[in-house]
Amino acid sequence: MAVYEGARPRTIALPRGPREEVPTLERRRVRGAFRAGRRTNRVGLVLGAIVVAFMLAFFSLAQQVRVSATGLDIGRLELERQRLDDAGADVRSDLNRLGREPAIRKQGIDAGLGQLAEPLILPSR
Repeated sequence: MAVYEGARPRTIALPRGPREEVPTLERRRVRGAFRAGRRTNRVGLVLGAIVVAFMLAFFSLAQQVRVSATGLDIGRLELERQRLDDAGADVRSDLNRLGREPAIRKQGIDAGLGQLAEPLILPSR
């Protein structure tokens, strides 16, 4: 059985008499959490906001690191492409220089080859 402050026991056998009118005070509205002894925990709310802010900062930092790593990769690939282009230009220059008749003749003489004699013409039958 719940006991409320200000409750009066009922008398079953005795009839009720007239009640005195007591001036009533205006009731205050009290929130349920305050009445139950629970209050809003602002510390938890502040800590949650700090955690969210740090998570956003770390996400931003991770994105910046990824962008800078991509920039470094692009720079490295550009240098490698420039090196390959230079090597290709060297090969083309060597082919142009060594593909001419005097260079081919010199390479043959250096390899021990000599001039061909006059061609032999065979009579037809």
